[in-house]
Amino acid sequence: MSPFTPGITRATALVAGAALVGVLVVAAPADASPTGASTATAVDRQDVGAEEVNACLIRTLFATTFTDPDSPFARAIAGQLVAPDAVTHGSGSASGPEGLLTQFAADRDRIPGAQAVIKHLASDGDLVAVHWQIAPDPSDERRGDAAVDLFRLRDGKIVEHWSLDQAIPTGTPASGNTNTMFSDLYRPSRPTAPPTEQQEEKNRLFAVSAYDTLFRDKDVSILDRAFDPAYLQHNSVAPNGTAALKQFFSSGVQFPAQQSVISLSDGDIVWTFSQAVGAKPDDRLLASDLFRVDGGLIREHWDVVPAS
Repeated sequence: MSPFTPGITRATALVAGAALVGVLVVAAPADASPTGASTATAVDRQDVGAEEVNACLIRTLFATTFTDPDSPFARAIAGQLVAPDAVTHGSGSASGPEGLLTQFAADRDRIPGAQAVIKHLASDGDLVAVHWQIAPDPSDERRGDAAVDLFRLRDGKIVEHWSLDQAIPTGTPASGNTNTMFSDLYRPSRPTAPPTEQQEEKNRLFAVSAYDTLFRDKDVSILDRAFDPAYLQHNSVAPNGTAALKQFFSSGVQFPAQQSVISLSDGDIVWTFSQAVGAKPDDRLLASDLFRVDGGLIREHWDVVPAS
């Protein structure tokens, strides 16, 4: 997806946002899964029309509420797009529209003048995921915070919401990796057609299996079977390629096993959301990882790992 910055005037947003919301809420799908801490999508992952509607609703939400979440206008739009009893996962988070607007207000308090810049967006079944920058300067990907928000929608409204964010690392990384947390660097050796819905689902199962094999089972051999040896890494802790990962996992470093509990796929990118093995459904998410899959291999990786 192309970067998106909600740089619209209040008057323009009021007209366009209200009109768009009015149309899309009526047109929204009616077969989404119930609210709660479910970890899978219960609707058709191949209903492209419903997925496009859900993606438009989330883009509208970011464009019309982030800049001034305390305004009557933002509250009106959030009231249209967020169910009154929507679950916002996180300790002490308010439910309904207030939970989301409180998060946006906190983001802007933490980073004065911040804008929401969407870098990647996926819509799959009743889930929409957004990889975005909380940016003091939208032209600089090395400042502010990186975030991934996940939404579940039903009847044209958000009924469930998860959020992860971390500060963007500054300075020169010891790994030497200077890729930003958001850039798209992979270029296939030859032009390829966008994946079909069926291929997207195959990619999702493939990437989730690779993730669980590595981080739950700690089987390093998956790096040779599922990853491009020169894959592109957007976490500055490690350089590009699989060699550093092999060294890390072979070094004897101990860390809790974790596994993907929610996943979605859109285009050539698969998104996973992980918890510790044995965690309860309402326990916090540990990380969100994005994997670009092409030609049966993982070619590029981004993640957001909250400090807590």
